[in-house]
Amino acid sequence: MTEQALQIIARGPRADAEAAARAIDEDAGLEAATYSILEEDEARGVWRIDAFPVTPEEADGFRRVLGGWPGLSVAVEALADADWLAMALSGLPPVRAGRFFVFGQHDRGRAPPNMVNLRIEAGAAFGTGHHGTTVGCLIELDRLLKARRFRRVLDVGAGTGVLAIAAARTGSRIVRGTDIDRPSVRIAGENARLNAARVRFHAAGDLANVHIQAAGPYDLIFANILARPLVALAHPIASALAPGGRVILSGLLRSHERRVRAAYLAQGLRFERRLYRDAWVTLVMARA
Repeated sequence: MTEQALQIIARGPRADAEAAARAIDEDAGLEAATYSILEEDEARGVWRIDAFPVTPEEADGFRRVLGGWPGLSVAVEALADADWLAMALSGLPPVRAGRFFVFGQHDRGRAPPNMVNLRIEAGAAFGTGHHGTTVGCLIELDRLLKARRFRRVLDVGAGTGVLAIAAARTGSRIVRGTDIDRPSVRIAGENARLNAARVRFHAAGDLANVHIQAAGPYDLIFANILARPLVALAHPIASALAPGGRVILSGLLRSHERRVRAAYLAQGLRFERRLYRDAWVTLVMARA
């Protein structure tokens, strides 16, 4: 950890913000770093990147990358000692995405009876359900469920497990999740228990895990990660997909869409649809 918790904020035009976000994604030293990008002021055309380094090396990496874009104004703010995660979650409203209602402990009394209610506690894992990529995946799952059910589901890069849990709660019988971060695997399992969802999570960086292979092929695969690993995993994800199956891809900026889409087309999948939300895009691809 850094000696002092820091938040690095960059503001500027959308083109510069998205280009800087691409540079962050492509920087090997920032591969596991946390940041977000959003439109801060629509009227003025101001976009914002918030970066949260956890090591001095990540802080230096963010400063270096963001400083390469003259159109961005970069500020570094010190965060006082506090449980920032708990404070942030307490201020987040619940999320509605199709039939799904995602909420934390602070909103447990607000869950409506006519929706699929998912209580998700982030802990040290990524993914409360508020991010545009996660919402996009849930919206696409809701749309697909109007036409069919998915018996076998895999969530690649599960984070808090919200997507795998959503699948299990809507009738999927065999659901697996993977993540390279062991605390995330533990937290996802805890969230599955909170939601009475039968999901097994495994610490794995690829799909070669014996438990993941044994449960396939999958009728539906979520991969809500980043553009570069999405491209790298195109072959194993396509290979794990059953005939007629669908893959929901997210975690990528609109500017990354063409590269990721091409990687999956090259594996014999066909493009079905896209969903834009904020600066992010969610893709649905299908095996014939």
